[in-house]
Amino acid sequence: MDELFLKQVLETALLCANEPMRVGELSKLFSETDGVTSDVIKQQLLKLQSEWADKGLELVNLAGGWRFQSRPEMQKYLERLNPEKPPKYSRAVMETLAIIAWRQPVTRGDIEDIRGVSVSSQIIKTLEDRDWIEVIGHKEGPGRPALFGTTKHFLDDMGLKSLSQLPAIEADAELLMANDTELAQLLQEQSAQLKLPNEVAQTTDAEGVSGDVGLVQSEQADTTELITGSDENEKLSEV
Repeated sequence: MDELFLKQVLETALLCANEPMRVGELSKLFSETDGVTSDVIKQQLLKLQSEWADKGLELVNLAGGWRFQSRPEMQKYLERLNPEKPPKYSRAVMETLAIIAWRQPVTRGDIEDIRGVSVSSQIIKTLEDRDWIEVIGHKEGPGRPALFGTTKHFLDDMGLKSLSQLPAIEADAELLMANDTELAQLLQEQSAQLKLPNEVAQTTDAEGVSGDVGLVQSEQADTTELITGSDENEKLSEV
């Protein structure tokens, strides 16, 4: 197959894809008679990546595969097409996600020990529904509590190929609480680029306190900030 046409096929497929595509998936674009091997596809992907280096879109290799995405510096211009502000995750949700991301695998009890407050079941459900965390095992001991870790979808949404690309945080276990804000801020900055759900879900927690599950519609500035709320009830303050 002509190299230029091969590259155009890959480019078209990736630009039209809704999710990252692995080399194995891209190989389905070609028949056996085309003589296109996985190595050839990888070579063409690297060439495409180089050709798009000075454009508004970039071709990146993430945990879930290859995809085209807008460069961070383009975000403020794209937002002008849709000025409605997306919901933001609460401080409690982001701190929980940060702890799981940097300290996985962790149990719900581990998270509560670090944060110093109980973790609402709704916070865990919010992260699971977003497909950012999942149960990856169970800890030996009474009750065999679930061990939580992040998913490949989390890595894709954060623009990472592996967990090793998470920013390094130097903190002893007993000092982690002092760094929770920093951890959450790093994730919050990344999540500002995500297409979050449009609706704000409402629920009532175990104590009967009505509040959202970690999402809030903000009318403040473009910069995403951590929303301070009541940790005891895991609800948000007024924005």
